[in-house]
Amino acid sequence: MKIANFDLNEKVLIVAELSANHKQDINLAKETIYAMKEAGANAVKLQTYTPDTLTIDCDNKYFQIKQGTLWDGKTLYELYKQAYTPWEWHLELKELAEKLGLVFFSTPFDKTAVDFLEELNVTIYKVASFEITDIPLIEYIASKGKPMIISTGIATIEDIKLAVETCKKNGCNDITLLKCTSAYPAPFEEANLLTIPDMKNRFGVTVGLSDHTLGISVPIAAVALGARVIEKHFILDKKLGGPDAAFSLEPKEFKAMVSSIREVEKALGKVTYEISEKVEKSRIFARSLFVVKDIKAGDFLTNDNIRSIRPGYGLHPKYLKSVLGKKAKYDLAKGTPLKLEFITE
Repeated sequence: MKIANFDLNEKVLIVAELSANHKQDINLAKETIYAMKEAGANAVKLQTYTPDTLTIDCDNKYFQIKQGTLWDGKTLYELYKQAYTPWEWHLELKELAEKLGLVFFSTPFDKTAVDFLEELNVTIYKVASFEITDIPLIEYIASKGKPMIISTGIATIEDIKLAVETCKKNGCNDITLLKCTSAYPAPFEEANLLTIPDMKNRFGVTVGLSDHTLGISVPIAAVALGARVIEKHFILDKKLGGPDAAFSLEPKEFKAMVSSIREVEKALGKVTYEISEKVEKSRIFARSLFVVKDIKAGDFLTNDNIRSIRPGYGLHPKYLKSVLGKKAKYDLAKGTPLKLEFITE
């Protein structure tokens, strides 16, 4: 699968999520994108909505946030008004990201946002965890024929199956499912990363992680389990505050994550039982059969004068039982690697 010109078979796509970490300041947004590039991100993701495309301005009990989140005490409308990215910024931020060599894409939250992003000619779409049940929206996005990334944070297995089937029925077969825990920040014990390889096998799609845990250990582990896309919130400085600051990575943290992921990629390598040239040289330090006490011609070979020790210049240790009880053809000094030609019946 390719995202823009990025081949997921060759490299993990590391996505920096801007989210609300611009504080409604386009210059801060631009500075953040420069920092994303410097930290090693491959892509920048925005969210395309307004408070009115996500909810209504209502403060009755149904619209109050009081689930033990970072945002308790606000209404949904108040939160989204604080967090949204102005649509008039999108083109400018897209041009900057692409100038820096970053893939630019966004999460649309309604059909008008999809239409807007189509005008910007984005190359991929993201479906947020809380929109995985919005089948009409998924149908509309899939009909655009572009790769789709879908977070699964609040989804049941039936929700995921329906979303994948909907994508395929509407013309999208390039699907990446992201394991996600929709808690902010997410507890480590709820990450359940073993779901990642299961999702790949169960749904036959590319897999990845949208991570809201603190730190960088979870995304690194996810790559070892087969994640090909890693998404993490990015902020210039947590002291800036904002709705997502607590579970966002600062530039140094993000750069450390990228570096570790690239090391893990190298370490994963391929399935092979071949020995590299470097390892082959080290085999000389493996065990082999050596004379450990002086032996006279005609003496019997015993556990007392023949042992399996390092290094590996003598006979393979598998021959030990077969040579014991046989006689030496020649005088053999202590420290001599044992050879078959030194032995007689």
